[in-house]
Amino acid sequence: MPPWPPCLQPTLTTARRATAFSRTTCLSSIPASPTSTYEQGQHEEEPSLVVVGGGAAGVYASIRAKTLAPHLNVTVVEKGRFLSKVKISGGGRCNVTNGHHLEPAGLARNYPRGNKELRGSFFTAHGPQDTMRWFTDHGVELKTEDDGRVFPVTDNSASVVDCLLNEARRLGVSLQAGKAVSSASVAQDGKFVLKVEKRTSDFVDYINANYVLVATGSSQQGYSIAAQLGHSIIAPVPSLFTFKIADKRLADLAGVTFPIVKAKLKLDGVKKSVPELTQTGPMLVTHWGLSGPVVLRLSAWGARELHQCNYQGKLMVDFVPDIHIEDVKRILFQYKDQHAKHKVNNTFPTEFGLVKRFWRFLLEQESLNDDTHWASMPNNHLNAIALRLKQWMFEVVGKGQFKDEFVTAGGVPISEISLGTMESKKQPNLFFAGEVLNVDGVTGGFNFQINRFTTNFGNGNLIEYFIFKVRRKRDTNKYAIKIRIFQDD
Repeated sequence: MPPWPPCLQPTLTTARRATAFSRTTCLSSIPASPTSTYEQGQHEEEPSLVVVGGGAAGVYASIRAKTLAPHLNVTVVEKGRFLSKVKISGGGRCNVTNGHHLEPAGLARNYPRGNKELRGSFFTAHGPQDTMRWFTDHGVELKTEDDGRVFPVTDNSASVVDCLLNEARRLGVSLQAGKAVSSASVAQDGKFVLKVEKRTSDFVDYINANYVLVATGSSQQGYSIAAQLGHSIIAPVPSLFTFKIADKRLADLAGVTFPIVKAKLKLDGVKKSVPELTQTGPMLVTHWGLSGPVVLRLSAWGARELHQCNYQGKLMVDFVPDIHIEDVKRILFQYKDQHAKHKVNNTFPTEFGLVKRFWRFLLEQESLNDDTHWASMPNNHLNAIALRLKQWMFEVVGKGQFKDEFVTAGGVPISEISLGTMESKKQPNLFFAGEVLNVDGVTGGFNFQINRFTTNFGNGNLIEYFIFKVRRKRDTNKYAIKIRIFQDD
């Protein structure tokens, strides 16, 4: 690794955090020339970076840029409020990553879009451990829950929001809210020209920048900028949403949770077998249908197919996935023999792990009244209940409202950027971070890892951690700062 310039010789702690830092430029390391002195260099215009988008991806990228290149002028332009999605993510607790998937290949399997591209060294440079370490080093204590989700111990997203904004301000990042970058172009000198407008007035300004990072999430703003600068866009569709179910009787079960079910999504437009359209995990009954991690994961893996099918399909649910159907029947028949004098609506086999509300709902489907005793339970009803427990078919007739969705599938194709630096292959010095890219993860903290700490950081999916690397480049006896985005810390 090339030596550190004298003005940026790191302490031991800093060196550990920036092991991939190869070379940077500072004025004191620039050799003097007859026409340029150190004092003159001090007054030269410093290179500038404009980050479009004030989600976690944009804010964290600005922090890394100023950390590794203190002389770089860094501005973040956000049309709304900074870190607004981070504030409400995870039910207001902010799920920053997942602590159960630490191995890169296993971690990559949690990304419906991007899993193939991310299988390499992407997460080796910056994985969940690095995300957790960064927050801990900056005063945010974290905890890992049983399902692997990682939250601040305060259970309050403000801990994450305040940490990021305070660090950005401390480093001198210019945070400009209430402004939108409406267009972008490249001037003859190679600099970017950004048109900036205020949402609440007729204010219009133009900003010149050496480097631009687009971290706008799923906003049309980012897609427009990318297209103006030569990129194609994969049409975005919703991901991570709940299912509306035709059976209105489910409303009586609203709030009932199942610790583990196995659910298989069947779509008329999908003829080939897609293993990811079968998922196992917790499920929740809502007033309009089904939700919970297992449903959200199905919606993510089937986002494109569901959109093509107008969100119509079949969902087969196994409520006792760990018990074979023949064993389910055996348990029911044994229970009938052992509890003949009990009423069926009051007692049922505990092996199934069901709540009483759901058991009674099952009996209603078989038209069994409250006075029925186990002794008089017809065998054909027991067989029917066993089949429902193992293969209950629900009709999906729609999805949750768009306002409830936190993640989209689509955006700038990964093939049009360099994953090693997140730099555009179409336009030099243009970078992308987060959900503006065609990368998204399933529920459980994976979007916060990739979409917030490797490419985004506010979309779910909690995805948004980009490290800026500074290297020195000689150009006609002058030094220019070149920004590169890396996934290391």
